[in-house]
Parts: sequence; C-alpha cells; structure tokens
Amino acid sequence: MPSTSCWTRPSDDLHIEVQKVDHPSRVHLDIEADDIEAEVKRLEKLGAKRVAQVRTWWVMEAPTGQRFCVVRVQRSDFEAKANVWNE
Repeated sequence: MPSTSCWTRPSDDLHIEVQKVDHPSRVHLDIEADDIEAEVKRLEKLGAKRVAQVRTWWVMEAPTGQRFCVVRVQRSDFEAKANVWNE
C-alpha cells in the first residue's frame, strides 16, 4: 500500500495528498463516482484501460499512460456538485 500525506482541510473541499506510487506517472487523480462500474465503462469508451481492482475501487490508465482511480463517493456534497455526463 502506498504511503500518503494529507493536509487538514474542510471535508468537502478539494482533497490533495502526496503519495508515493509504483508507476511512472507523476500525477495521480482519484475520480469519485456514485456508480463505479458505470464510470469505469464510460472511461473505457474514451480509451482508458482497467489496471487493477483494489478493494472497492479501480485503478485505470489513460491513453496517455497516466494512472488514476475511480473511487466511491468521498464528499458529503457529492450529489449537489457532481458532473453528469449525458451519453
């Protein structure tokens, strides 16, 4: 499991962590989703690939090689501020 550092912040603001990773990407984003599988499938249609499932989330890789995760909802105001993608 990678080590992380986190700054104290209001619970619903942008969350930034410094995390050591085992892949060449220098930036790693987490994308919150209320339906992880649907979001993963949407991202696959855009060219992303599944790398590994970890507990309840997916590690993905963009066509550019950047890794990111699709994670369960973290913020209490998610529903009010969530992006909705019309397909």
